[in-house]
Amino acid sequence: MGLLSRMGTILKAKMNALVEGSENPAETLDYSYEKQLELLQQVKRGIVEVVTSKRRVELQSAKIRDQVAQLDTQAAQALAAGREDLARMALQRKQMALEQLQGMEGQLADLEREQQKLTTAEARLSTKVEAFRTRKETIKAQYQAAEAQVRIGEAVHGLGEEMADIGLAIERAEEKTEKMRARASAIDELAASGVLTDLTSSGESDLTRELTKISAEQNVEAQLAAMKRQLGQGGAPKQLGAGS
Repeated sequence: MGLLSRMGTILKAKMNALVEGSENPAETLDYSYEKQLELLQQVKRGIVEVVTSKRRVELQSAKIRDQVAQLDTQAAQALAAGREDLARMALQRKQMALEQLQGMEGQLADLEREQQKLTTAEARLSTKVEAFRTRKETIKAQYQAAEAQVRIGEAVHGLGEEMADIGLAIERAEEKTEKMRARASAIDELAASGVLTDLTSSGESDLTRELTKISAEQNVEAQLAAMKRQLGQGGAPKQLGAGS
């Protein structure tokens, strides 16, 4: 018997472990409260049944008492009429009625004790059920608050991870921006120093500049020679006046 009890306990523990993950404490508490209310209603129905039975016995006892009084009167009348046999019969019926009445009084005493017992149990159970209801609502409120905190914590944790990813993305963007700015600055510096001048275009530009320079010098020489010829043909050049 002990082995079977231990096996039953183990099986119950394993089943509880299986359902613990999907168990909703609020639903479990409400279910337990409903079961306690059902038990309380059963006790109250028991009290009603006991009171009904006691009332029925009391009515029957009152009827038998009336019969006892009537039989007592009939026995006296029969004896007065000289009918001792009828008086004896009435007294015998009276005795049977008194015995029956005594049994009913015992039943009434038992029913009275049962009523008191059920009434006391009902009062205690009502107190416990009310205390459980208050405790149940408190636990449900605490569970809902804790559940809300868990959801908020999970949301904040998820937001923190997302913000961390955003922070890394911003750091990478800033790093790339700095690199791009440094490259642009280097290009501007190299361009200013002439390192990045196009070789094909720079050769043509130098040649053009040299040719232009030579052409300009030749023009100057030609103009100078022409002026000398003019001066040689026309005599010494005239002095320019102050107003010229």
